[in-house]
Amino acid sequence: MNKNSTSPISDDTIDEYPEINQNDLNRAIRRRSFVEVSKKQNITIALDSDIINWFKEKSGEKEYQSLINAALRDVIMRNP
Repeated sequence: MNKNSTSPISDDTIDEYPEINQNDLNRAIRRRSFVEVSKKQNITIALDSDIINWFKEKSGEKEYQSLINAALRDVIMRNP
């Protein structure tokens, strides 16, 4: 245990987690296997600055790459 811990330690502490009942189990999601999530690949691409600015205006500074990805995926889905 870390000497700097602020958590009290006692055998008399009450369990913080509520008891699980049948209603909780009925709402639980049962999974048989994990589905692999598609992994993104980092690339370097040169785009016109007006295109980048448009995507940044539409989505914000941090999410513009996701918006570009979605736009490219949309083009692929419409042109199989």
